[in-house]
Amino acid sequence: MHLDQLKPNVIVRGPIFPEPVQVIVAIPMGTSVKLVGKGLNTNQVHEPILNAEQLAQLVSTPEKEPFDGDPLRFRLGIEALRLGLAYEYDPYFSLSIARVDPLPHQLEAVYDYFLTMPRIRFLLADDPGAGKTIMAGLLLKELKIRGLVKRTLIVTPANLTFQWQREMRDKFREAFDVVGRHLTNARNKYDDAASGLGRLEGKLDGIERHGEQGALPGIAP
Repeated sequence: MHLDQLKPNVIVRGPIFPEPVQVIVAIPMGTSVKLVGKGLNTNQVHEPILNAEQLAQLVSTPEKEPFDGDPLRFRLGIEALRLGLAYEYDPYFSLSIARVDPLPHQLEAVYDYFLTMPRIRFLLADDPGAGKTIMAGLLLKELKIRGLVKRTLIVTPANLTFQWQREMRDKFREAFDVVGRHLTNARNKYDDAASGLGRLEGKLDGIERHGEQGALPGIAP
């Protein structure tokens, strides 16, 4: 690049700098130039004195950004940004991406009580058939949208394991892998499963009878 291209706010890159640098001011010094700029990653101020050869190694951003990017990737990026902020504008956003028609008491429990807690820790004890699975699924979706949940472990009675797995898949598009005794023969298998899977589902009686609780602490939070 040339000296006349070193204008304030121009971003330069090159082997001289460890990061992209935004130009604050360029001061000519004979055949060289002193560049004062701010690193975009560290906010560190860089003040090198560059000769003509070093200046030629720098690449600057164009004064006018070209519109020659991939439109599909741009649309996907904008959509991802929109979905990441949607919960701030739509308090029931997870309902639009779930296949459920919740009842009023289920919405009240999730949105008026659970999500308002500064630290979400609760015991949901309701009558059979009251929709505890739907409440748990709605809460899981909302927490994932907010970026507060990365991994989920559901511990269920053995006779309800596949029912939970099916309802989470069909109603909330959440694919859970059932972790049974076949994965607990060796302690490190739980670690391997946890590191490769985001969602696990275990059987309550298996944890109680087969000593699987000894392997559970190996799962990183």
